[in-house]
Amino acid sequence: MEEVIRLENVWKHYRVGESVVKALDEVELTVRRGEYVAIMGPSGSGKSTMMNILGCLDTPTGGHYYLGGTDVSGMDDDSLSEVRNREIGFVFQSFNLLPRYSALENVELPLLYAGVSKAERVRRAREELRRVGLAERMAHRPSELSGGQRQRVAIARALVVRPSIILADEPTGNLDTNTSLEIMDLFEEIHSGGNTVIMVTHEEDIARYAQRIVRLRDGHII
Repeated sequence: MEEVIRLENVWKHYRVGESVVKALDEVELTVRRGEYVAIMGPSGSGKSTMMNILGCLDTPTGGHYYLGGTDVSGMDDDSLSEVRNREIGFVFQSFNLLPRYSALENVELPLLYAGVSKAERVRRAREELRRVGLAERMAHRPSELSGGQRQRVAIARALVVRPSIILADEPTGNLDTNTSLEIMDLFEEIHSGGNTVIMVTHEEDIARYAQRIVRLRDGHII
């Protein structure tokens, strides 16, 4: 199976006052296309830093990050943004929906930034909302939706750009147990449809949905 992600000797250091924080320290990781990977670790282990680098939201201090065979670790912000918008769909714990926009308008947003025509944006947004089971909720604003429904809107928004990779950061962190299981069933469907899924979680039962668990501690994979 073709590799889609490779981290080679990646490290990320932050300066806090007089001290240096080693958020990631000489990390090596390969993810193959179509894999479903969970990243686990205690608070401060480097999970969020790794997710930001994988998602092209940040660049490493040193080492190389190959995405689809291209070294993106030295790219400028504009180039990173282009790669991110083309290849990666994000799902966040806090949903990150715009409160004044309907579900449909929230899902359309990434396509608006990509310059897609209005008719095509609406068609694709409707298609993804139906896919996540929200055909009857397209006109509702986030405040009119349950937590699980808001997360479904966020998943539809991640899928609408047709990315090869879905990055999910604690996707069930704000949900009750039953709703969490429904959302994880949806991630299984997405993975079965051919997407590479990488999920950060601190919950063992959620991590077990993945094919492989990568554990971080003090910036190292253990």
